[in-house]
Amino acid sequence: MTWVSGVRCQLRALRAERRQWQAEHERFKAAQRAARKEGRDPDVDHPGPPPTGFALLPWLLMGMGAFSNLLQGRTPSPWIGGVGLVTFNTLYIYVTFRSFRRETREAVSTRLALLLMALVTTALALGYGGSWLMFFPLLGLAAGAALRGPWLGRTGLLLAGYAGAISYVRDGSDAVNIAYGTFLSSMVTAAILGLSEAVRELRAAREELARRAVEKERLRFSRDLHDLLGHTLSVIVVKSEAARRLAPRDLDAALGQIADIESVGRQALTEIREAVTGYREGSLATELTRARSALSAASIEPVVRQSGVPLEPQTEALLGWVVREAVTNVVRHSDASRCEITVDSGAERTVLTVSDNGSGRPVSRPEPGIGGTGLKGLTERLAAAGGSLRAGPSPRGGFTVTAELPVVSAELAAAVATAPRAG
Repeated sequence: MTWVSGVRCQLRALRAERRQWQAEHERFKAAQRAARKEGRDPDVDHPGPPPTGFALLPWLLMGMGAFSNLLQGRTPSPWIGGVGLVTFNTLYIYVTFRSFRRETREAVSTRLALLLMALVTTALALGYGGSWLMFFPLLGLAAGAALRGPWLGRTGLLLAGYAGAISYVRDGSDAVNIAYGTFLSSMVTAAILGLSEAVRELRAAREELARRAVEKERLRFSRDLHDLLGHTLSVIVVKSEAARRLAPRDLDAALGQIADIESVGRQALTEIREAVTGYREGSLATELTRARSALSAASIEPVVRQSGVPLEPQTEALLGWVVREAVTNVVRHSDASRCEITVDSGAERTVLTVSDNGSGRPVSRPEPGIGGTGLKGLTERLAAAGGSLRAGPSPRGGFTVTAELPVVSAELAAAVATAPRAG
């Protein structure tokens, strides 16, 4: 009855693993069908379901010699041999099926089961010898599946030497073959399974990188649209109001404002095309010129001061975005009559200040559903470049935006490469 109960336990474990494998296989087939519908090669994107312990079950046939001797009555104390055989097979199945997930493979219960398996193998080899010595290569196979890492080589050599010593003590012959088979089975199994796992981890990492790249591009595009359209539409609205006020008394001035609206609209179309492709170049000087025009059209006196050393293109690109966003908010929300823009570039840091004499209310709120827009998005960009951005009411009244950036650094170059630049 002991044999029968042991076999039943093995069958129940095999049925459970088989159901798990079938579920994974169905998911794999569904992924293949979806890939075919999308016109992709299913074997490239989905190389197959992950391997399971079923791949290692056929090696149990190495113990058929011992099982045959047991059935033919050639083994003394057959009940002990039968219990040992069932115990070994049960432990082998337990260890190998838990070796395909890192969490279960490194669990203490798996290591204890492997140690108990080594003790059972030693007892059967010393007690019976002959074909029972073939359980040592099976033990090496299970050890190679469960023990992967820098200690595997030493463990394989130690296990091979141990198997050879036991074989020599028991039979005095064939010890070299048993030792070699044990070492080879452990090393080859660990190499194949380790390579398979590494390939799958690399594939998962590639998919994660692709997903992050898509998210990064989506964020870049949303920032572009917010910063470009927010500024451009504000300028168009301000100049349209100016044209409406000027039309009854100064038609030429009104036509000048309308011409500016046309120019701003054409430039906006160009910038949106460039934002879609991700290739945009510009300068702080361009944004300062546009700021003067937008502020003047809104009846706000612009005061622009620049001092210090010439700026690098990367620094100009980021500061241009700050000027654009800050001036847009002054025009929209400040109720100011004067706006000062100061650029002070030193040997180590560049400081840009945009201040007004308006109401001092917060001037930029991120729009729902769009991450990283307005001053919040600019703060993230400057922080990524090693700089900072502060915005808040000024002690003397009004609102002040202050941006600081270091001289060109690796962080600044990377931030500019991944962020839009004013055109």
